Amino acid sequence: MTTMARGARLGDRAPLLAGLLLASLVLRPQVVAIGPLLPAIRDSLGISYATAGLLVTIPVLCMAVFAPLGPFLAGRFGALRSVTAALMLIAIGGLVRVAMPDAAGVLAVTFAIGAGMGIGNTLMVVAVKQRFAERPVLVTAIYSTGMQVGSTAAAVVAVPIAVAFMGWRSSLLAISLAATACLIGWVLSTRRAPNDRPSAALPRFPLRSGTAWLLVALFGLLGVIYYGLAAWLPAAYADQGFSLATTGWLAAIYNIATVPSSLALGALGDRVSRRSGLLAGGLCMTLATVLLILHPAGAAAWMLLAGLANGAMFTLTLSLPLDLSDHPLDVGAMAAMMMFCGYLLTALAPALLGGVRDLTGDFDLVLAVFPFAALLFTAAALPLGRRRIGRGLAPSAPA
Repeated sequence: MTTMARGARLGDRAPLLAGLLLASLVLRPQVVAIGPLLPAIRDSLGISYATAGLLVTIPVLCMAVFAPLGPFLAGRFGALRSVTAALMLIAIGGLVRVAMPDAAGVLAVTFAIGAGMGIGNTLMVVAVKQRFAERPVLVTAIYSTGMQVGSTAAAVVAVPIAVAFMGWRSSLLAISLAATACLIGWVLSTRRAPNDRPSAALPRFPLRSGTAWLLVALFGLLGVIYYGLAAWLPAAYADQGFSLATTGWLAAIYNIATVPSSLALGALGDRVSRRSGLLAGGLCMTLATVLLILHPAGAAAWMLLAGLANGAMFTLTLSLPLDLSDHPLDVGAMAAMMMFCGYLLTALAPALLGGVRDLTGDFDLVLAVFPFAALLFTAAALPLGRRRIGRGLAPSAPA
């Protein structure tokens, strides 16, 4: 797999950059839309809170399990063709899930959607290192912004479409049709781009690297916060008497606010200290999640702050593997390890937190998890000085 020359102009790769943006729009909505719709889905399918949480847990677990396949598939078929396959799993799986009549069918198809998300997430990092190695933060910010825009759109339209049409299935149908359109746009944008392929070997995780495990901790804790809030904050506030429309807008505000902070990081690029940005984001997230517990009436403002923090935390965490090696497959191995282990931690959160709600009868303990996780995130970012990142990893693939 060859990395684009540092002297190549970014404008020459505009179609590929547009394609990455379109692909990134597809990688989150199938999960994010579930949060505001969980009460309706639970009632419609007649399932418990813990079972309903599986609709978020399964995709996140699949993102862990299938993440290591990303670099392997990039070597076997090329990164661009592999992204196409991942997007097809998400889009077509979403359409099939809408037609499933019962909980068992809905959960089963969710596995296929999660597989596409897991493969696609890792491949995006590989593609950035392969094609845009000289502008890592800018391009990471662009595709992470795309992921957040897709999340925002899903959170904004999920409840209004469900209310206006045929319930939660109509919302997921609209999101799946949008994913299909993005898939078509991706294919058209990348049809002339070279589809380079290195040797098709499964990545070797840098298990002996302390820095690698710090990245795992950061990614996992961020996932617990993001997917935990997306899954259960609307339900927690619904228990306090907030309407379905209001809780849907809280989820939308959270996702909308991620966009400006990601765009700001893209504009600032490598002038931003990764460590300082991560610390600031972690502290802001801690404050926001504490205020969500202590002062629910101001939830819109606290979700705005949480979203701004999340946008910075997510973009900077995604960019960290790019700093650890010059070889795309080594970066892919680090990204795969970060996502595999991080998403395993994340995957436990929605269903376990739903189980806590079933056992305790309220969401008090569930909400307390989020500021604790944010504090742990901040602590994990403390050792990530420039020297530690600069040490890199021992290469696992030939340059």
